[in-house]
Amino acid sequence: MNKIIRFIFFGNYFVGLLAVALTIEATQQLRLPYNSLNYFLLLFLAPTIYYTYAYNRVSTSASVNNPRNQWYFKHKKFINWSQAILFTLCVVLALSLLYQNFDNFLQLPLNYWIAIIIIVVAGALYYGLLPKSFLKFNLRNTGWLKAFVIGFVWACCANVLPLIMLKIETGIGYHDSVLWAWLFIKNWMFCTVNAIIFDIKDYPTDSNKQLRTFVVRYGLRRTIFNILIPLLVVGLVSLAVFGYFKGFGLPQVLFNVLPFMLTMYLAYSMHKRKNILYYLMVIDGLILFKAICGIIGMQFVQ
Repeated sequence: MNKIIRFIFFGNYFVGLLAVALTIEATQQLRLPYNSLNYFLLLFLAPTIYYTYAYNRVSTSASVNNPRNQWYFKHKKFINWSQAILFTLCVVLALSLLYQNFDNFLQLPLNYWIAIIIIVVAGALYYGLLPKSFLKFNLRNTGWLKAFVIGFVWACCANVLPLIMLKIETGIGYHDSVLWAWLFIKNWMFCTVNAIIFDIKDYPTDSNKQLRTFVVRYGLRRTIFNILIPLLVVGLVSLAVFGYFKGFGLPQVLFNVLPFMLTMYLAYSMHKRKNILYYLMVIDGLILFKAICGIIGMQFVQ
């Protein structure tokens, strides 16, 4: 069981599941048709490959005392093979989507193309995946900005990419900009808070590298009480206000409040040091819990 858990979480398959779950939640909340199965398979595989490649690069020069680095070193051959196979599947799926929807792809409006470029560039810059000879800037090394970039990319994954693909596959656009903007900002802030909590794990390493994350800059206690909890309270207040004007029922509000309350509790408990699997299973699991609660909440909408 321990080997299976490490395989799922160290291998970043759980990250792929999070991307799918957030997309299903956003699709239901926006009351849109679902994207094709090909897109959901691509959505699962792409983050898995991306995070595995990025972490594998980081682990080569990182401390060997880190259990995740040890796992990557021990299974290096398997990782190389799996990355090659999964990447090949991604290419096949992407080409299939392109072939089936080539005309719609070419006819995408300019604002859709701008969104695609922003997402790709942000994702590439975050782990410094572009060649250094081309561009040395790495968003991961910008300290406090890092968490907001992570949250932004995940919000785009949940609230922007599905709309782009829906336009490509069906020609359907989305026009309730107020609801979309609120859901996008809610996902952005929730995933940003999640990333700040995750930075607590890297506090000693980031401090030694003089990477000015929130935890390094303000300390653990001030980060929890002056940044994390206030951000979550603002999220709860905005949810209450938006829910009131949109006429959300009590069950829908309750299920959307639960992830914020659980995150607040876990943020408060972070003064005790946790192991790497705790962050990967519990802290990242908050995103899955949020998606499940959002999906259940939509079942009470008339």
